[in-house]
Amino acid sequence: MSDPYKTLGLRSDAGDEAIKKAYRRLAREHHPDLDRGNPASEEKFKDISAAYDLLSDPVTRGQFDRGEIDGKGMKTRNRSSGFGGFGGFGGFGGFRPGADPFQQRGRRGTGVRVNGADVEYSLSISFLDAARGGVKSISTTNGKRLKVTVPAGIADGATLRLRGQGMPGLGGGGAGDALVDINVKPDPMFRREETDILLELPVTLPEAVLGAKVEVPTIDGPVTLSVPSGSNTGTILRLKGKGMPLSKSGPKSSHRGDQYVTLKVMLPRKQDKGFVDFIKSWAPGHPYDVHRKRPEDV
Repeated sequence: MSDPYKTLGLRSDAGDEAIKKAYRRLAREHHPDLDRGNPASEEKFKDISAAYDLLSDPVTRGQFDRGEIDGKGMKTRNRSSGFGGFGGFGGFGGFRPGADPFQQRGRRGTGVRVNGADVEYSLSISFLDAARGGVKSISTTNGKRLKVTVPAGIADGATLRLRGQGMPGLGGGGAGDALVDINVKPDPMFRREETDILLELPVTLPEAVLGAKVEVPTIDGPVTLSVPSGSNTGTILRLKGKGMPLSKSGPKSSHRGDQYVTLKVMLPRKQDKGFVDFIKSWAPGHPYDVHRKRPEDV
């Protein structure tokens, strides 16, 4: 490995996140377990891992950028400090003079030891599954099924880390992690705002005018809600503690948001003649304006 940037396909001004992403992608592509018996694949994987080890450490990356060490972490001739150039104590601390620092990281007889790469997955779940939590499964890169415990109240875009479920390590190195990105599908009824749940509830004209007890869906199942008399479209009623659980507190946590129910008054689909005649006789003696004036009309 001569230039770790070229090994990872990066420019010298690449950021930490770009270095990490390049390593994960290349480590997955060239992992020896995917091409068993191919020495070239194993050697490529070693180079990728060594390049990442050097560039992911700010100290060694700075030394390489300044020309103080080469791509293997060894002190260069032109920057030696009296310790004999390539055979000196520069580069990575704690290694024997003149030895390959990456080889010494492994156990005796195994060559290099590197941790396995993380693997990213995507998991789509329903709104109710995100609210209630549960156990789902995903297909891994090796064809196995992996169980994923989804905590109650998880938000769209959250990432779950499953330790040791990524690519296996090499030479005794630990396995990487599985990173599961959560995609919460939209729900036809519920909408989320932080830990609160919003719902629009249609009610009849008599229910709005006279008041009534109506059934309202929640993530826990239907509950009874009292609609006050004289309610209108846009009236908002609160169901305390019926919102999203705080996912960090666990599914049994009592810390929850609220559910806000916005009423929407609906007229009958088919107009009754008696109702229409009543409105005709009632309207002239009871005029009222619901049209908001625009600023220019004031």
